[in-house]
Amino acid sequence: MNDIELKPLTKRQQQIFDFILECMVANSAPPTRVEIAEHFGFKSANAAEDHLKALDKKGHIELRSGTSRGIFITEAARALSNFENDSPELGDANGMAVIGDVAAGAPIFASQHVQKMVSVDQSLFSEKADFLLKVRGDSMINIGIFEQDLLAIRKADTARDNEIVVARIDDEVTVKRYQRHGASVSLIAENDDYSPIEVDLQTQSFAIEGVVVGLIRQGL
Repeated sequence: MNDIELKPLTKRQQQIFDFILECMVANSAPPTRVEIAEHFGFKSANAAEDHLKALDKKGHIELRSGTSRGIFITEAARALSNFENDSPELGDANGMAVIGDVAAGAPIFASQHVQKMVSVDQSLFSEKADFLLKVRGDSMINIGIFEQDLLAIRKADTARDNEIVVARIDDEVTVKRYQRHGASVSLIAENDDYSPIEVDLQTQSFAIEGVVVGLIRQGL
């Protein structure tokens, strides 16, 4: 809210806040705790987390659990810093973004991953899609998802068991079938040559980036 009282920042807190803004402008997403720690020479990501908690307490950012990277600039801080993240929405009126190869550690929606914008008939999909993701590899061939196919993705940070999701484990992005088991997640390939990926939510960084709602086979 704009009427929140922003408390003054220390020199280091201001530097970290400025770094968050720079990353959001450059990458359309905030930095990870590891990226903050590496940038400022902290010994561990825990030190970055402590500074982020201080920024949250002082009203400049909001930390949200269960979302990718989980750092949001408050409206009051946006107004004070004149910050505007003007990256285009991936599913806006100008077309839908085709996301290509996603570099390790880079936000999936970063502008450098957008190969082109295309016009797509949304009636082809089971739900409204926000972007298209180009498939790499053969881990999902048993359900008809092949390399170079375009998956229609609805942006989401949660999913139901057995949905096909775009998931981030630490800094790697993958497309797999999602199953939750208490404090762990299984990401299951649809190819007998691949074993399930087991994720411990208590020790590993995990986030759902979206849910697959359709497929386009290129060249047909």
